[in-house]
Amino acid sequence: MEDKRIMGAAILLLRIITMILCYGTVPLMINNSFELSGGEKTKYSDIKAYRYVLAAAIGAVAYSIIQLPCAMYYACTGNRLIHGRFLVMLDFYVDKVLTFLMASGVGMGYGVSSELKHFLNGMVDNIESSGIDAYEELRTKSQKFFDKGTLATNPLLAGFSTMVLLTILTSFRRK
Repeated sequence: MEDKRIMGAAILLLRIITMILCYGTVPLMINNSFELSGGEKTKYSDIKAYRYVLAAAIGAVAYSIIQLPCAMYYACTGNRLIHGRFLVMLDFYVDKVLTFLMASGVGMGYGVSSELKHFLNGMVDNIESSGIDAYEELRTKSQKFFDKGTLATNPLLAGFSTMVLLTILTSFRRK
């Protein structure tokens, strides 16, 4: 019985950490924008991959909130709140699907930040080599924008890591 409570406490702690880390992605991504002196504004929602990162983070937070009562009950009593093989298996597989959703969000966040930053730098270099110097503001502001996109993806990566540990623990609990 004591082993179940220790396992339950670990699961509860990992669910809370996952929720907090994934929530950290949300304000960082939503506040990611820049405006050029000409009035052109770019925000996170202009890049579909950043919207996906945000959706993965929000999905992880929502799922963690739904799972918290079950995790608290298991930590306190050592018994599952959800009984029946079907619901236990559903819980197990939803954990796996959410983990993969978070992993793909991390990959998209890092990938698009890196690739678009590299692409935009190359484009500005080509324009400046033709004698036009007006694009330095675009380069500096867009670099900061993509750096913030990478920064916003970091908590999702940490949340993914805790979710991986959580799925390992829940696979033992499934027996």
